[in-house]
Amino acid sequence: MLVTAMALVPLMDGIAKYLSADFPVSQVVWARYFFHLAILLPLVLWLHGKRGLVPRRPLVQLLRSSFLLCSTILFFAAIALIPLADAIALVFISPLIVTACSPFVLGEQVGVRRWSAVLIGFLGALIVFRPGLGVFQLGSLLAVGAGSTYACYILATRKLSGSAPPLVTLLQTAVVGAVVMSLVVPFTWVAPGPRELALMAAMGAIAAGGHFLIIKAFERAPASLLAPYGYSEIVMATLIGYVAFGDFPDHWTWLGIAVIVIAGVYISLRERRRQRPPVAGLASLPGASAAPSAAAPGAIAQERPGRDAE
Repeated sequence: MLVTAMALVPLMDGIAKYLSADFPVSQVVWARYFFHLAILLPLVLWLHGKRGLVPRRPLVQLLRSSFLLCSTILFFAAIALIPLADAIALVFISPLIVTACSPFVLGEQVGVRRWSAVLIGFLGALIVFRPGLGVFQLGSLLAVGAGSTYACYILATRKLSGSAPPLVTLLQTAVVGAVVMSLVVPFTWVAPGPRELALMAAMGAIAAGGHFLIIKAFERAPASLLAPYGYSEIVMATLIGYVAFGDFPDHWTWLGIAVIVIAGVYISLRERRRQRPPVAGLASLPGASAAPSAAAPGAIAQERPGRDAE
C-alpha cells in the first residue's frame, strides 16, 4: 500500500509543477487544499459525524496545520524552479531534523550512532545543495525550507499523537490550508480553463487516494518498518521529472540522494531496533529498558508537503 501511495503522490507533484508554469504558486496550493477538502469532508462526516469537525487542542492543531501549509507553499515554489527529484531529496532532510530536535522538543534520547547518521544525512543534503559551487538555486533553498518546516510539522504531530482519528486530523489540516489560501488566492487569481481546472481537481483526488493508502499502511505496520519504502517516492519523482519535464539528476545529485536515503534508513532501523521489547529476564539489566526515542523517518511517509496524514 505504501509503495502504491509513493507512486501516486509524485503525480500530484508533477501536476503542481506543470500548473506552476501558468498559475501563481498560491493558486496551485489553494487548489491542492480546496479539492482535497471537498473530497475528504463527506467521508469524515460519514465516518465520524459533525464531531469530526471540532478539533481537540485547537491551538496546537492550528500550529501544526500552519507548519504544513508553509511547507507546502515552499515545496510547490521549489518544484516550480528545480527538478522534482532534487526538491524531494532536500525535503527528505526533515526526519534528520526531527531526530536532531527530539531531545530538546520531545525529551527523547538520541544515541551517538543516530547523531552520526544525522550529520552524514546533512552532508548528503549539502552535496545536493552544493552552495558556493555555481549550482546553487533559489529552488534549493526553498526545498530546504520546506523540509525544515515539515520537520516542525512532524514534531507538532507527535505532540498531538492519539488526540483524534487520522482522518479527522487530516481534515482539520485541510480546513486550515483551504481557508487561509482562499483568503489569499483572490489577489493572484488566474482564471483556469476546463483542462486546468480538471488537473487542479486531480491533485485533490490523488492526495485523497494517496492519504487513504498511507493511513491504511500505517495501521497495519509500524512506521519504523515502513520507513525505507517511503524513499521509493524518489524513483517515481525522477521518472515523472524525466518524462514530463526532461529533468534528470546529475551524478552529484544522485550521490547526495543516496547519502540522505542511507542515513534516513539507518536511523529508521535503529529506531526499529530500540522499539523491540526486551528479552525476558534482561529487562532489569542496565540499558535494557530504553526511553522513547526520536521519531523515525517513517513519519515522512505519512505526509510530505502537499499531502496530509495523522
